[in-house]
Amino acid sequence: MIRSAKNHRFGGWQTGGVSTQDTAQDTPSAGPFHDESPRDEAPQYVLPLVVHIEKAEPPARTDALETAARAVLVMLSDERSRGEGENEGEWARAVRDWQDARIRKVVRRARGAEWRKASALPGITVTGKAAEVRVFPPVPLDGWPKELAKLQVSGTDLDDPADPGAPDPLAPVLWLNPELDMSAGKAMAQAGHGAQLAWWELTDAEREAWRSGGFALSVRVAERAAWRELTLSGLPVVRDAGFTEIAAGSCTVVAEHVALRGRLGG
Repeated sequence: MIRSAKNHRFGGWQTGGVSTQDTAQDTPSAGPFHDESPRDEAPQYVLPLVVHIEKAEPPARTDALETAARAVLVMLSDERSRGEGENEGEWARAVRDWQDARIRKVVRRARGAEWRKASALPGITVTGKAAEVRVFPPVPLDGWPKELAKLQVSGTDLDDPADPGAPDPLAPVLWLNPELDMSAGKAMAQAGHGAQLAWWELTDAEREAWRSGGFALSVRVAERAAWRELTLSGLPVVRDAGFTEIAAGSCTVVAEHVALRGRLGG
């Protein structure tokens, strides 16, 4: 059974960081990515993601962002992350506790022997066109496995050697804020947040359709002229807590899924 999103609602049409308020206002609503949240009272967990980056052949930035977002969805939908009681998967309690607290994701990078050691830990490796991202079950903030704790977290940046082109018109799109300058690692985490907020809002049937399609999605930087309209559309919006790189309350991602857009009449 997929866990209901009701525990992530904080008034009105909201799921955690989803906000329908005017995003020109800088006051963040209570949610999984924000300050002054009741989620702070719960034990805090983090979802570790490790991107495979070899110096000679790094993945393209967009490929890495899309693969990270899909990795989050794969973790959320995996049988080991679901269930309760006798049907509880081995990762289900950690995933449940993580989602009940502030939603944190940290992206680290690895190559060579570091990647091989990380790949030996319990987790799931998701591949894109060339990108590889391994996602691990949530861990306490101060309880990282030593093989992951020593990996570099800052300075993870990548480029797109060519324009990624228009997004797939049939797939969900995670729109990035065109006014923010984020490292690839930061943007990967934000894309993962956006994918998770969209997942929370979907019905079981919609989730299964997305999963059976391999969690097809696109990540693109929004046009400046379209960004404000996207943030006011009623679609899920990620507001960052401001721990790294950008100001607290910044809108970073809007998650556009055809099912959610359809409910809004768009």
